[in-house]
Amino acid sequence: MDIEKQNIPCLITIFGATGDLSHRKLFPSLFHLFQQGNLNEHIAIIGIGRRDWDNAKFREEIKASITKHVKDTDRIDDFMTHVYYQSHDVNNIESYKKLLSFSEELDAEYKLAGNRLFYLAMAPEFFGTVTDALKESGLTDTDGFTRLIIEKPFGTDLKSAEALNAQITRSFKEEEIYRIDHYLGKDMVQNIEILRFSNAMFEPLWNNKYISNIQVTSSETLGVEDRGGYYDNSGALKDMVQNHMLQIVSLLAMEPPISLESDDIRNEKVKALRSIRQVKPSEVRSYFVRGQYDKGTVNGEAVPKYRDEENVNPESNTPTFVAAKVMIDNFRWAGVPFYIRTGKRMKKKEIRVVVEFKEVPMNLYYKRDQHLDSNLLVINIQPNEGIELHLNARKYVEGIDTEPVKLSYALTAQDKMNTVDAYEGLIYDCLKGDATNFTHWEELKATWSYVDTVDQYWREHPAPFPNYQAGSNGPVKSELLLTRDNLHWWDF
Repeated sequence: MDIEKQNIPCLITIFGATGDLSHRKLFPSLFHLFQQGNLNEHIAIIGIGRRDWDNAKFREEIKASITKHVKDTDRIDDFMTHVYYQSHDVNNIESYKKLLSFSEELDAEYKLAGNRLFYLAMAPEFFGTVTDALKESGLTDTDGFTRLIIEKPFGTDLKSAEALNAQITRSFKEEEIYRIDHYLGKDMVQNIEILRFSNAMFEPLWNNKYISNIQVTSSETLGVEDRGGYYDNSGALKDMVQNHMLQIVSLLAMEPPISLESDDIRNEKVKALRSIRQVKPSEVRSYFVRGQYDKGTVNGEAVPKYRDEENVNPESNTPTFVAAKVMIDNFRWAGVPFYIRTGKRMKKKEIRVVVEFKEVPMNLYYKRDQHLDSNLLVINIQPNEGIELHLNARKYVEGIDTEPVKLSYALTAQDKMNTVDAYEGLIYDCLKGDATNFTHWEELKATWSYVDTVDQYWREHPAPFPNYQAGSNGPVKSELLLTRDNLHWWDF
């Protein structure tokens, strides 16, 4: 993902600036944008937090974080002169009035043209409180643009998401709201559109006539780490499926947009998500598999079961693994299953898409009871970014036997040096006003509507957890999800 230099004056205000996300991702990303010349002297950043710090203390902490996460710290001292801090009570309107006065000072000093970007890197229960106060205090009343970046989760179900959206849209228009999904900032996820719509060899085959099934895997070797309290109220269904996994499905399933404008792309994604077949409570067990990890060994290290993790209920019914068969009921995809799976404490860490094409109509090269190897398009998103095409070719100089061959393209070390962190690209997209790789409200409505039935069913019917060993590929039932269709997960 190349970032075209386009300097945009702006005041960036980060709520939750003393938190882990700000230290690991946001400030390193902003620094790199500044270092590369995509942000210049007409930029100012205010970190908002509850701690009673001054500018000097905050800058010391942020500089240490950037040094830890970024190899090349050239120009870091120049960058730090643009960074400020305000101790803030999100429930006190006087704090916002103080922030308004400070914002106006910085706007004049750095010639920011009244442009304001607010980033809510904080607990979701404060989202509505903050956005209401931003409007009431006059912080959104400016001659420039106002934009809002919100981290997930956006609600805990459709009803809560609708209530939160109604509250936020009192202060910000839909086109000013940027709901961030860092998967959409990944270079190889964005490459899905490029592969589909810029190659004549793929798009004509991208339908139920030629494709047997599509598989999307996102697996982690890590457990819940220090997120046990949050994760136990969320689980893999809400933490991964409702957003990241279904976003990838929408990119794979969408129709070609009429242009590359963000509205046109997102309209097609919404249509694809609305076409997903809704699962009835009686069908959940046929279309979904859940799992929770037991103790085991990962990378040679013994690890505890989920229920023994810190801040996790010892009788938790929260799934740490979800596999699903997703059907899209439209003309292009009728009959083609999209299989998704995601889990923690899995055998290996990877994010991958496998497109399996249908068999040739008649096998000329083997006996009738044998099959050729499947033709596959494999998109490796992480950790080994690249693309593979699995074909059949002649095996011997003489004879007609075949063997599978793999045509592959992997990002080189130089390519990886030229790519940017997902957050860096997404923040810059927001500054430019490009909402293509952010989640629209209509997308959220569709995904919440899809998973709510499953979540409710699982809450009412506890599972016999744990049901997969840490360091494995998940529950055995996830394999049965495919074998019922005479298919199998592709693990390389």
